[in-house]
Amino acid sequence: MTTSPDVLDSSPQAAQSPSTDPAATATATADPALPSATLGGEQRRSVEQISLLLFITVPFVALVAAVPLAWGWGVSWLDLGLMVAMYYIGCHGITIGFHRYFTHGSFKAKRPLKIVLAIMGSMAVEGPLVRWVADHRKHHKFSDAEGDPHSPWRYGETVPALMKGLWWAHMGWMFNEEQTPQHKYAPDLIKDPDLRRVSRQFVLWTVVSLLVPPLIGGLATWSWQGALTAFFWGSLVRVALLHHVTWSINSICHAVGKRPFKSRDKSGNVWWLAILSCGESWHNLHHADPTCARHGVERGQIDSSARLIRWFEKAGWAYDVRWPKQSRVDSRRKERAADAA
Repeated sequence: MTTSPDVLDSSPQAAQSPSTDPAATATATADPALPSATLGGEQRRSVEQISLLLFITVPFVALVAAVPLAWGWGVSWLDLGLMVAMYYIGCHGITIGFHRYFTHGSFKAKRPLKIVLAIMGSMAVEGPLVRWVADHRKHHKFSDAEGDPHSPWRYGETVPALMKGLWWAHMGWMFNEEQTPQHKYAPDLIKDPDLRRVSRQFVLWTVVSLLVPPLIGGLATWSWQGALTAFFWGSLVRVALLHHVTWSINSICHAVGKRPFKSRDKSGNVWWLAILSCGESWHNLHHADPTCARHGVERGQIDSSARLIRWFEKAGWAYDVRWPKQSRVDSRRKERAADAA
């Protein structure tokens, strides 16, 4: 294990116990008098179900069609650049913003960075900020146990049960009528007027996310064809790829992978998802110590989200970053080894 400053930090903030994780404390501060932070309120209506189905199926069809289209006609460098740029803007918005910052409080951010991260995460088209955070905090409270919104072990441990559970964890759970109470799991976000506003503006940021690529593509090529191909690759294919990578953390990373650290669930490290997931697939350490700002703590484990957080810290935009502490990492490893013995 490397001992570079990017991985280990012996500061007091790094040694915070899991009890300081907002996911573990949010339920104690719920206030039913708080305003709704999700357009449509707590319950997912039929129009939202239809919209969800469209936002899953249409980009997925584009993703499937992308293979023969790229083979037959190729893809321009402009379209490829737009797809990659928009992908990693949304991906880091989810991993750094929605996940490590808003859900787990892995660091503190100044107001401009806070708002930018909320908007970037919204542009990933994975649902309103407050709902996303509430679902994920509930997931950590009941991880791979009764009450977990998306555990692949929901139906049992036989092969047929696991196949059904993987589908559920990957995307089936999103169509479930039972919704996570946002006032119970994310009251801190609802109390923040900036975050409440961005969360309620989810449709706006979705439209912006989908229109930016064709706008740039059309202006760069000065043609409708350039706008259309940019929309196909930079909007539809990009959204579908990001969706399935994110959902794979819920499904694949809770079913397979190495588990070098002690956690109370079946979370594992899946190396081949690390670059696409911006470091989220080093999932075992995350569940062993959820408030850590870095998930890939061993040598060679690429974690672009942690690298960006380090840059934010150096720029003064982020502070009180909870970098993993060597003694804490070692203790989780020893606990895992003791269980395996």
